[in-house]
Amino acid sequence: MRRVSLNARTAFAASTTAEVEVALIMIEHPSLAAPVRLSTDPTERIATEPELMYGTRSAWMGSDPLTEPFLFVLASAEVPGDLEDAPAAARIVFDNVSSDQAAVLRSFTDLATVHLAVVLASSPDLVEVEYRGMQLVSAEGNAGEISIEISRAPIEEEAVPMDRFTKDRFPGLYR
Repeated sequence: MRRVSLNARTAFAASTTAEVEVALIMIEHPSLAAPVRLSTDPTERIATEPELMYGTRSAWMGSDPLTEPFLFVLASAEVPGDLEDAPAAARIVFDNVSSDQAAVLRSFTDLATVHLAVVLASSPDLVEVEYRGMQLVSAEGNAGEISIEISRAPIEEEAVPMDRFTKDRFPGLYR
């Protein structure tokens, strides 16, 4: 059973509430100098110069709230479900507001690691639910939006059996 804070339970049970759920997204890749931190809510103004930026300040995943905020992007997120016979999978849909976004998605060939958390805007350090270590499985888009699919690490790609049946590794087979 998943633990949920009292504030989140009250917000879920209320017919209307001022609480806003925020998805925090962290993308890591070997070609990135630092992880990309994204938020689905413009919780507070982060900077005005050189351009106006909004985001969410949270200490999730060891981030420094002052120097490493989660920047606001126009996006929606579907968190992984609880189905028993299906792997944990999520979808994040970004509004395509710049041609540079598609170029970034086409620039790498190996999988990026994506971490996803849901917090309340009033308490961004208290994680309601999180999914760590998921892999970017696919990315596709059109002129209006870019959709990325993330899932658990594919266990189907693991080598089975792990060990090779050689004389050194399994001497009992060769007597």
